[in-house]
Amino acid sequence: MQAIGDFFTWLFSTRTGVIALVIGGIFLCLIIAMLMERKTKSVYFNHEKSDDDWSLFDDDDEDE
Repeated sequence: MQAIGDFFTWLFSTRTGVIALVIGGIFLCLIIAMLMERKTKSVYFNHEKSDDDWSLFDDDDEDE
């Protein structure tokens, strides 16, 4: 139990721990956003693209 207490003390009480917490939160939100974008793209696959549309993953072939 002492190790868990020491970890939380490090995480919330030191500058390095807080930076690790913030960077971890940013990466977690990025991963969640990417997964949600892929799910949305698979649900709305029949959307006709116009010249104003852009893609986060750029799966379209520009050669056509």
